[in-house]
Amino acid sequence: MSKRNTSKTSKTDWKRIDRMRDKDIDYSDIPEATAEDFARAIVRNGLPEAVVKEQITLRLDGDVLQWFRARGKGYQTHINMLLRAYMDAHAGTVAPRRARRSSTE
Repeated sequence: MSKRNTSKTSKTDWKRIDRMRDKDIDYSDIPEATAEDFARAIVRNGLPEAVVKEQITLRLDGDVLQWFRARGKGYQTHINMLLRAYMDAHAGTVAPRRARRSSTE
């Protein structure tokens, strides 16, 4: 048997929870949803799935990486947004291929 994933035993009375009916649940601390709440809601059913991100190794100049990191949390997302903006700005253009360096250089 594997090691327990928590150090404390649950103090929840699960048998009592299982016996509860919907009308026994106290909702007094939960605000009622309003029409405005539903108007602001985002329905995800039928929308295209989010773009899947890939983890890669990328070499950046040290000062460039330091500059982005200094901007705080989310710096990788910021880098991705800038690369996407560059990609969108150059959509339809074909970059000239650079000659590969030979292994003897």
